[in-house]
Amino acid sequence: MKITIIGGYGFVGKKIINSLLEKNYYPVSIDIAKPASQINNYKYISADTTSEGDWQNEIADSDAVINLAGATIFKLWSQNYKKAIYDSRISTTRNIVNALDVKKGTVLINTSAAGYYGDRKSELLNEDSTPGDDFLSNVCKDWEKEALKAKEKNSRTCIMRFGIVLGKEGGALLQMLPFARFMLNPVLGSGQNFFPWIHIDDLVNACIFLLENPENEGVFNFTSPEFVTQEKFTKLLGNVLNRPAFLKVPEFALKFFAGELGKSLLMSQKADPQRLVNSGFNFKYSNLKTALEDLV
Repeated sequence: MKITIIGGYGFVGKKIINSLLEKNYYPVSIDIAKPASQINNYKYISADTTSEGDWQNEIADSDAVINLAGATIFKLWSQNYKKAIYDSRISTTRNIVNALDVKKGTVLINTSAAGYYGDRKSELLNEDSTPGDDFLSNVCKDWEKEALKAKEKNSRTCIMRFGIVLGKEGGALLQMLPFARFMLNPVLGSGQNFFPWIHIDDLVNACIFLLENPENEGVFNFTSPEFVTQEKFTKLLGNVLNRPAFLKVPEFALKFFAGELGKSLLMSQKADPQRLVNSGFNFKYSNLKTALEDLV
């Protein structure tokens, strides 16, 4: 079974490819990055997927496509960078869908984010909850709209709404750890915003679960079933490292120095992985303390 991973050289992509190789699938990775060293155990193509090109031939010939492409949101959002955030997701997804062969019935598993819901305080959010109306919410809405057009190409389509991905080699945790070890891991604002999270192993396993179980399609929250606030997350990380968290960054300061990005970091999404659980997926790390102990 040939599976093409768009954004395969990123933190999540590498993990998924390793899992696919262990299961004896045939992965092909496409990413804009140029690897520092030669890749020998799977096919790698360097391409800008926001533009049409020869890379789309791999899509037409694939049994499944896992789309992880998207510029990181953890940079200051100038107007040019907001365009990069948008285009890296929407243009790439549009090009993928256009390249699908309707006769092949390729499976499409496409990333989105819990940011779809916007700032929802303590409201419990399942996959049928309405979207928000901020920049990231609108990106996610357009992203999912492009992905779901794959159904017109006879494609079983799954949408993964990622929470904050926790892992050793990348993601938010890797950026937090150096600060946390020096007791500089702050509570942001009131700290009462819900912080949707998922351990990288559960994310990878859930992605493969959707791939291998053809009865699953539609939208899935890729978040842990344990709900935690940003304050609780910060304090648990400090406890696991034996480094107490006592700093606070006031809301006005975060918005002043980080602009729209700062505002997005204060948003609250109490996202419930209801459909994954109901489909029979079992989380290995449903408890944050256990997840952090494993990772740090």
